[in-house]
Amino acid sequence: MDRKLFRSILLIITYTVLLVLALVKIDALLGLAGSLLGLLKPLYVGFAVAFILNRPCQAFYHAYDRALGRTRAAGLSRPLAVFSSYLSLIVVLAILFSFVVPKLVESIQIFAGSLSGYLLNLQTSLTELFNYLHIDADFLSNLNLSKLTAYLQTFLEGLVQGLSTTVANVMNFTGAIISMFVTGLLSVIFSIYMLGGRETLLPQCRRLLFAYVPAKPAGIILDVVHLTADTFTRFVSGQLIEACILGGLCAAGMLFIQADYAPLVGVIIGVSALIPVAGAYIGAILAAFLLLMVSPVKALIFLIFLAILQQIEGNVIYPRVVGTSIGLPGIWVLTAVTVGGGLFDLPGVLLSVPVCSVLYALLKQDVRRRLRDRELPADLQPPTDPE
Repeated sequence: MDRKLFRSILLIITYTVLLVLALVKIDALLGLAGSLLGLLKPLYVGFAVAFILNRPCQAFYHAYDRALGRTRAAGLSRPLAVFSSYLSLIVVLAILFSFVVPKLVESIQIFAGSLSGYLLNLQTSLTELFNYLHIDADFLSNLNLSKLTAYLQTFLEGLVQGLSTTVANVMNFTGAIISMFVTGLLSVIFSIYMLGGRETLLPQCRRLLFAYVPAKPAGIILDVVHLTADTFTRFVSGQLIEACILGGLCAAGMLFIQADYAPLVGVIIGVSALIPVAGAYIGAILAAFLLLMVSPVKALIFLIFLAILQQIEGNVIYPRVVGTSIGLPGIWVLTAVTVGGGLFDLPGVLLSVPVCSVLYALLKQDVRRRLRDRELPADLQPPTDPE
C-alpha cells in the first residue's frame, strides 16, 4: 500500500477515534476545561486590566520618551509609564471610594428614611390622577403600604449596611477572601508584566504565529487581531468616558432638581450608560421612578432634562471626546444586544456590540474583495472610499 495513502487513512482513523472519545466524555472534557479556566483566571483577569490600562500607559510612555530623549534614563520610560498608569488608577479608585461612595450611602439613607412619606405622596398623586381621568381607583385602597414600605426599607437598609461595612467584611480572613486576594495579586503581576514587556511580548507572539502558521493565514490572523484590539479599545474607552460624563453632568443637574439624591441619580445614570442601547432607558426609568415618589413634577423635569442632556452629550460632547464610533449601524447594535443578552445575560450585552462590530467589519471587507474580483457593472462595484 502506498505510504502516503496509509498515512492519510491512519490520520482519519485517529481523528475519528478522538472525536468519538470527545463526544462520549464531553462532560469530563467540559469539567477539565472549566478547571483549566479557573486556574488561568489570574492570567485573563490580568490581561483585561492590562488591556484597559494600555492606552493611558502608551500615552505616558510617549510623554516620558519625549522628555527623557537620548539620556541615560531613556530606558526608564516604560517602567515609569506602567507606574504612572497604576498610580492614576489608584487615585481614581481612591477618589471614588472617598467621595462618591459616602455620598451614595447618604443618599440611600435619606431615601430609606423618607420612604413612607414618598409612598403616601405616590398614592395621593395616583388617586388625583385617576380622579381627574374618571378612573375607578378603589383598588388603591387595597394596597398594603405598610408591607410595601417594610419590604423596601428592609432592602434599602441591607444595601446601606452592605455598602457601609464592605471594608470590614473584606478584612475577615476567610478562604474566599484569601483566594480573591491571591487572584487579584497575581492578576496585577501579570498585567504589570504585560504592560512592561509590551515591546518584547508582541514580537514574540508574531514570530510564534509565523513559525507555526503559513504566511497568508498568519497575515489574516494578525489583521483580525489588530481589528479586534482596536475595536474593543475604542468601545471600552468610549463607554467609560461616556458613562463618566453623563453621570457627572446628570449629578450636577440634579443639584437644581433634588440635591439630596444627586449622587444616587448620577451613579444610576452613569452605571446604566455602560449598557449599550438599553442602558439609557433603564437608568432613566429607575431614576424617574425614584423622583416620582418625591414629586411627579420633579420626575417630569428630570426626564426632560435627561433627554436634552443625552442629545447634547451624544451629538456634541461624545464625538469630540471619544471620536469616531465603532462603525456598527444602529440596527445591528440593537440586534447584537438582543442576541447577546439572550445567550449570555449581562456579559453578552456588554461584549456583543464590539464582537458584532468586528464581524461586521470583516464581512464588509470580504464582500468588497469578492465584488472587486468579479466583473460587474459600474453601478454594482463597491465604493473605493471607506463608508
